[in-house]
Amino acid sequence: MSGIAALDALLSEQRHAYLRAPFPSWDERALHLKALRKVLLDNRDALADAMSADFGNRAKEEVLLAEFLLIKEEIDAALRHGRRWMKPQRRSTNKWLMPARAKVVPQPLGVIGIIVPWNYPVLLAAGPLISALTAGNRAIVKMSELTPRTSALFEQLIAQTFARDHVAVVNGDAALAAAFSAQPFDHLLFTGSTKVGHEVMRAAADNLTPVTLELGGKSPAIVTPGARFDNAVDNIVAGKTLNAGQTCVAPDYVLVPRGREQAFIDRARVKMAKMYPDLVRNRDYTSIISDRHYARLQRLADEAQLEGAQLHLLADTPGDAAARRFPLIAVTGAPDPGALMQEEIFGPLLPLVPYDTLDEAIAYVNARPRPLALYLYAEDANTIRRVERETIAGGMAVNETLMHLACESLPFGGVGASGMGAYHGYEGFVTFSKMKPVLTQTRWNTRGWISPPYGKRVNALLKLMMR
Repeated sequence: MSGIAALDALLSEQRHAYLRAPFPSWDERALHLKALRKVLLDNRDALADAMSADFGNRAKEEVLLAEFLLIKEEIDAALRHGRRWMKPQRRSTNKWLMPARAKVVPQPLGVIGIIVPWNYPVLLAAGPLISALTAGNRAIVKMSELTPRTSALFEQLIAQTFARDHVAVVNGDAALAAAFSAQPFDHLLFTGSTKVGHEVMRAAADNLTPVTLELGGKSPAIVTPGARFDNAVDNIVAGKTLNAGQTCVAPDYVLVPRGREQAFIDRARVKMAKMYPDLVRNRDYTSIISDRHYARLQRLADEAQLEGAQLHLLADTPGDAAARRFPLIAVTGAPDPGALMQEEIFGPLLPLVPYDTLDEAIAYVNARPRPLALYLYAEDANTIRRVERETIAGGMAVNETLMHLACESLPFGGVGASGMGAYHGYEGFVTFSKMKPVLTQTRWNTRGWISPPYGKRVNALLKLMMR
C-alpha cells in the first residue's frame, strides 16, 4: 500500500474509532496525557541525541530546556485543569426565552492532523498533541523529513504507547506532506513557513477543514532610550542564538535608538564571548540544520553587503560551512527592499535599525506584516502601554525574549501573515473542541405566544419586546 493510500486508511480507521467512543471521560484523557509524559521524559536522552545527530550538533541541555521542560509543564497544567475545562459552561438566557436553560458543551472534534517542522521537532509535535488529547481527540502527526532520526524515533515511541487508531505518526517526503494537508481532518494544525502555510490552507480548503497556522515572519525587538541597555542586548543575544536563531519567535531585527548601534554591537560581542567562546568548536552552539539552509543564510549576508550593508561579526571566530556553524552577525545599513529585511531570517543574522522617536519605531513595525512576536525593552509604564495598544503581534514580551512561549497559560499563535488560531493551555483545548451551544426548553414555556396566526396578541407582545 502506498504512503498516501495508507494515510487514507489510517484516517478512516481513526474516524471509526472516534465514532465508537466520541466523548472519552476525563480519567481516560488523563491516562493518555500521563502516558505521553512518561514516554517522552523516559526517552528524552535518546531523542536529544537523535536531534543532535540530525542538526550536526545541538546541546542536550538546550533540548531539555527548550523542548522537554515545556512539554512537561504543558502536560502538568492540562492534568491540573483539564477536568474543569471539559465541564459544560452555564450561560444566561434572555428574559423572552425563560425558563429555558443555556450551556456550552466542549465536545471533541474527532481526528486532528498535526504537521511538524524541523526546528523543534519534539516540542512542536507534542505541544499540539497535548491540546488535542486534553480535548478528547485522536490525532495523526506528520513529522519533518529534515530530522529523520528524531522523526523515526518519535514514530517508534508513539507506536509503543498508543493504539494506532488513537495516535499515530507518519513519516515521508514533501509529497506525503502535501497529501496530508489535503486529508479531510476535523482540524489541521501546521507549523512552518508562511510560504508553505499558503499551500496548506489551499489544500485544506477543498474539504473546508478548519486550520490553525503557526507561521513566523519578522519579529521585532524595540530597545527604548530608557531601557536597561546592557540587559536588553544580553537578552536579545540569548534569544537570537538559542537553536542558532532557528526559532519562529526569535528576534528578527532590532530597533535601537539612533547612535546606539555601535554600543549594541560592542555589548553583544561581550555577551557572545561569555556564552559561546571558541564558537566553531563550542558544543553549546547549535549547527544550522542543512547545507541548503546554511547557504541561504550566507546568501542573505552576501547580498546585504553588496547592497551597502555592513556586517559585524559578533563571535570570536568566523563560521564553518563544513560543520554548519554560522556565527551571530549584526548587520547595519541593510536596505529595506533587500531580502534580509523582507524575508524571515531564521538564523543568526541580526539587522539593527536606528530610530529617532517611539512614534517612528511603532510606525516601522506597523508598516510591515504582523509578526509572530514583539519584544519591548522599556521601564516606562506609558511607553509599555503605548506599544501594547498600538502594535499587533501574535504575542508580546516586555524585557524578555521567547519566554512568553514557555508560559503554558498563555495562548500561542500568530496574526495575519504570522498565522491564525492559537493553542497551549485552555485556548488549545478550545481550538480542538467544538464548543457546542445547547438550549434546553422546559415543558411549560411562552413559545406558543408568538406562533401564528399573528394578530393583536402577537403585535402587542412585539411592541413590549421591542421597547
